[in-house]
Amino acid sequence: MDPGNPVGEALNTRPKYVASTTLTDSRWAGTTVLSGDVAAAVGELRADPGGELQVWGSGTLIRWLLDHRLVDEIVLLTYPVVVGQGTRLFPATGPDMGLDLVDVQSTPKGLTIQTYRTTGRPQYETA
Repeated sequence: MDPGNPVGEALNTRPKYVASTTLTDSRWAGTTVLSGDVAAAVGELRADPGGELQVWGSGTLIRWLLDHRLVDEIVLLTYPVVVGQGTRLFPATGPDMGLDLVDVQSTPKGLTIQTYRTTGRPQYETA
C-alpha cells in the first residue's frame, strides 16, 4: 500500500466485487468475482446492511445495472470540456428513469459533481 495514497489504501482494505462473463478468479486480495446470475448476486449485496456498492469506470456495467433497476444513486462528474465524440453513458434506448438531485458541488476550475437518487418512473413537466 502507498501511504501517500489514502484512497488507494482505503480501497485495498474494502471488499471488492467484479462482474465478469470471462474472469473466474481475481488476483486482487479481497475480491469476489460475480458471474452467472449477476442480478441476483447484486441484489443480495444491496440487501446486506451497512455498506454501499460503487461502480468505477465501467459504462457497460452501469448501463446494465440501470436497465435492471439496481442503481439507487448516481454521482456524475462533469468536466468543462467538449470532446465531440465518445461512448454514451446512458443508452440511446431503454427505460426512462427519474432522478432527484440531492447534492451539487463545484471546483474553482469548473468541475461539477452532481449526486442524484433514482426515483423510478419520471414525472414530466407539462408546458
